[in-house]
Amino acid sequence: MTDTPARMRRLVSEATKDGALELRIEEVDTPRPGPGELLIKLEAAPVNPSDLALLVGPAVPEEGAREGDTLSMPVPEQAQAFLSTRLGQKLGAGNEGAGTVVAASEGAPEGMIGKRVAAAGGDMYAEYRSVPMQLVMPLPESASARDGASSFVNPMTALSMTEVMKRDGSPALVHTAAASNLGQMLQRIAKKDGFPLINIVRSPKQQAILKDLGADYALNLKEESFMKELVAACDATGATVGFDAVGGGDLAGKIITAMEISQQKKMTEYSRYGSSVHKQVYVYGRLDLSEVRVPPSVGMAWGVGGFLLTNFLASISQEQRMAMAMRVASELTTTFASHYTGELTMDELLEPEAMAKCNAKATGTKYLLTF
Repeated sequence: MTDTPARMRRLVSEATKDGALELRIEEVDTPRPGPGELLIKLEAAPVNPSDLALLVGPAVPEEGAREGDTLSMPVPEQAQAFLSTRLGQKLGAGNEGAGTVVAASEGAPEGMIGKRVAAAGGDMYAEYRSVPMQLVMPLPESASARDGASSFVNPMTALSMTEVMKRDGSPALVHTAAASNLGQMLQRIAKKDGFPLINIVRSPKQQAILKDLGADYALNLKEESFMKELVAACDATGATVGFDAVGGGDLAGKIITAMEISQQKKMTEYSRYGSSVHKQVYVYGRLDLSEVRVPPSVGMAWGVGGFLLTNFLASISQEQRMAMAMRVASELTTTFASHYTGELTMDELLEPEAMAKCNAKATGTKYLLTF
């Protein structure tokens, strides 16, 4: 700790009683590693959709104003109730990041100081972070902080999806908003592991991205033939599990409908309740904040539910989690490579225009914070 400054800067988010969401850089004491912890000097951290839910939420960054080290963004009146439980609380932002270990507590593995690592656990938009050893992943010697910054949320989510597919007995997966960084990882996993993946996107450009990665199915939901193609893909693959990043609207219902039509073709006798094969869509993102709509024609063997990475990881064994992390580390710059639109510092992020760019819900738009 001799070369570590006594004070550091971090980014916090606070909802105020006057209807604003404030992002603020504050100076605090540099943490010391507790039992079983490592102190990391952070170098890079991605701005993921899950981070934006805390940073921006329902606020309007385009209408924000900066004063000193604070960005104040208005929250529409009809959305202020959603922030009522966090009024006045300064919440640390950033779910993951990468940097160099500068101190370790007693009981931590020897030889970690000076090693570049990736870490999770929240409050990563800071110059230093003390993290429990189980949330730290050593990076390969050749990997940069930029390479390792996004090595937890997206890679582990993509691998978790494949584990859920196997657990639920589906031979294939359906995935929406599939040209995202996560979607591209999932396509590379599918190609490498040999299972069918039905990608759903919304433009020819996004279709081309996935086709270049070897996708057999890249369906454009804007095309008139979308449902026909989706049913045909379900016929060919037998998919009964989907992961939806859109959340609201009728897309989840369309996926279940296509699965049901496909499964009914295998029935040898009529049932008013439809196919007995369970169809499941897991909602893991809310690009559309409206309600999820499922038509009554899909029978009675279906489900739509939420999916959260941390909940899933808590449900599996330590051995499974370690195996997933080891795979991420070994394929960090290939299968699990992330691509960034640009880099920003904490100071630059407080500009309304920069925050608005980060918050743009556009496929392939992802920024990296550097420290």
